[in-house]
Amino acid sequence: MRAQASRMESLISDMLKLARLEADVVQSRQDLIDMPRVLSGALESARGLSRDRHRIEADVDPGLRLYGRESELHSLATNLLSNAVHYTPDAGTIALRWWCDDNGAYLEVQDSGIGIDAKDLPRLTERFYRVDVSRSREQGGTGLGLAIVKHALEHHEGQLEVHSEAGKGSRFRCHFPSHRAHRAARTAANA
Repeated sequence: MRAQASRMESLISDMLKLARLEADVVQSRQDLIDMPRVLSGALESARGLSRDRHRIEADVDPGLRLYGRESELHSLATNLLSNAVHYTPDAGTIALRWWCDDNGAYLEVQDSGIGIDAKDLPRLTERFYRVDVSRSREQGGTGLGLAIVKHALEHHEGQLEVHSEAGKGSRFRCHFPSHRAHRAARTAANA
């Protein structure tokens, strides 16, 4: 009963997040978000979820910020990382990257997990869509994580690219347009 109650609590929480994202038709506020700090919190959550069963690596540009809404960006990162933890066997690797180039900013989560069949890729961001229903139930997912990611990206004018192959892992890359990216000024202390 406790496990079912916990699952229902997660489901309700994710449904409320998704409802708020869908109801908010205005582009995200233009707050300058300290993404390295947001990603540090998301990585800490992922490491707690993993309980040292995975190697979790991070390559985060410490000066790269993003204009947007912190709560949505945090949900986006934690959903991608928790999926990677849930679908990567023990001793597997999960890597998070945050960087930019002339085309914008990128957040990428790559894993050495079970991967996704090509036929399932177009439906990944649908509500309640499950690639592997039995494994998802076993892991406790709600089936809403990637729908939340999709809507959070839309609010930030972003796009999601998914590259995956069954048995060979997955790479989820979020691209944010260049006008949302901001490089923090370097100070003498961190120059």
